[in-house]
Amino acid sequence: MSYVPPLRDIEFALNHVADLESVSKLDGLEHADPETVSGLLDEAGRFFSEVIAPLNRIGDIQGSRLEDGRVVTPDGFKEAYATFVESGWAGAHLPEEWGGGGLPYLVGIVIQELFKSANMAFSLCPMLTQGGIEALIDVGTPEQQTTYLEKLVTGKWTGTMNLTEPGAGSDVGALRTKAVPQKDGTYRIFGQKIFITWGDQDFTDNVIHLVLARTPDAPAGTRGISMFIVPRNMVDADGNPGEENDLRVVSLEHKLGIHASPTCAMSFGDGGDGAVGYLLGEEGAGMSNMFIMMNAARIGVGLEGLAIGEGAYQMALSHAIEREQGRLPGQLATDSVAIVEHPDVRRMLLTMRSYNEAMRRLLYIVAQGVDEERRSADEESRRTAGARVALLTPIVKAWCTDMGVELASIGIQVHGGMGYVEETGAAQYFRDSRIAPIYEGTNGIQAIDLVMRKIPMGNGAVVQGLFDDIATTIKTLEGHDDLNAARLNLEDGLDVLRIGTEHLLAVMEEDPNQALAGATPYLGLAGHVVGGWLMARSALAAKELIATNGDDEWLASKVTTGRFYCEQLMPTAFGLLDGVRGSNDLLFDITPELLGS
Repeated sequence: MSYVPPLRDIEFALNHVADLESVSKLDGLEHADPETVSGLLDEAGRFFSEVIAPLNRIGDIQGSRLEDGRVVTPDGFKEAYATFVESGWAGAHLPEEWGGGGLPYLVGIVIQELFKSANMAFSLCPMLTQGGIEALIDVGTPEQQTTYLEKLVTGKWTGTMNLTEPGAGSDVGALRTKAVPQKDGTYRIFGQKIFITWGDQDFTDNVIHLVLARTPDAPAGTRGISMFIVPRNMVDADGNPGEENDLRVVSLEHKLGIHASPTCAMSFGDGGDGAVGYLLGEEGAGMSNMFIMMNAARIGVGLEGLAIGEGAYQMALSHAIEREQGRLPGQLATDSVAIVEHPDVRRMLLTMRSYNEAMRRLLYIVAQGVDEERRSADEESRRTAGARVALLTPIVKAWCTDMGVELASIGIQVHGGMGYVEETGAAQYFRDSRIAPIYEGTNGIQAIDLVMRKIPMGNGAVVQGLFDDIATTIKTLEGHDDLNAARLNLEDGLDVLRIGTEHLLAVMEEDPNQALAGATPYLGLAGHVVGGWLMARSALAAKELIATNGDDEWLASKVTTGRFYCEQLMPTAFGLLDGVRGSNDLLFDITPELLGS
């Protein structure tokens, strides 16, 4: 089963839920008008479906391996990466100043969606590189930018985030890696890191590691953390890689999924002298630098939920159309039909399709907000867009990745027993999906961020602005009789979300544990309601196009998926309000000892 880029829905979401036309009017993005982008996405779809997607199964079966201290990638990956770089996809949305294509971030997200849907494990390498690029652009010195950015933007080199350590996990403040200052202004790095995605590869002649470490006498906790540029190979005066730095890949993790993506345990300073590192930004600013990378990565990881959902859906749909089993009421005992004709199978498929569309629309409006935050001429518009992006980013990361796992599971269910057999390929989506709710900040951490940091922004004004936009859509739905049930459910969803928000804002100062206990249910509730808002907008846009251009079965299907989501999927989350407001005491009434009895 091959990946078929859903370009028509992508362009519909780009132009009629998000607003690519307005993005193309932002300063410096005038070349990215919808017609130009449409042609570019046709070519991107061809590239990722024909060149990258066929390697997905190969990568899962072969995996990356460690030979003589270096990573060797599966068959075909090295050649495909070279084509990826030569075609310019690596830096399509990155600054032209450093060799990128200068496209909007919104278009870059679409290109990343195509890559991730075609081959999630492969796509992680450029995604991690982009995080390093963002940090270098924001806080790198001119010399550092000259040395590294062009090579990273164009994909000639790749980058990593070296954050996690044994015993520290998500508690980054507990890290112990040392950075010892030298007389020449460099630092020597000593320590170990784990879970380093694409910590090495055989694609390029250098890998640039961004490493969190402590300088001597740095204060405890996160305030004592700094970030360092540590190249795999030292870079000479002409910008070329030379001798190897004092770092090595100790081992590769044996993982549930994403086998082609080498997850490395790294050691710095085993040679005795320490790995040469260069301070990025100020001493003690490591955490703020990390969040520059993390915020970009969290949107990228949220995109993986959609990518997995799309791939699993396409495989499930193909199987459901081809597989004949059972008969419909009233048919002869000798008759049989394709399982796509059975109501329960049709429900599963429509559930997958509708959630995918909701995630796509959420990701695109957040990406549009990133462009507006960076390029709007008006300072207030930039600030408003940035606040909305900040509010929605934890929902993007957590809700979309949770949905990716759920949709991959439904995909197996559509296949029946064959879905549990590896050779069909359905299980790979489930295995690959399971890491996304964990890395780049677990989904529990995202929920805490949403509740404790994001909904209080502006004394609640930022989340209220979102509620106002949802209310505007509810008002617009009036008069559309076929969308009346969707309108009533969205109205109920907004009410439930308001009640949950007001409760959390009221209790977080007096009883923060109470707010923390309700964080994960709240994020799930928010994701479903925001998804309903965007699916309602999608249905309205489709109806407007039908009214203008005449009947169109495909556009009518957008009305159907919008209705199905709002009428049958979104309301399932309303019961989460009890979890948002539930007693924190219940979580602790059973002691750890009793939990095990």
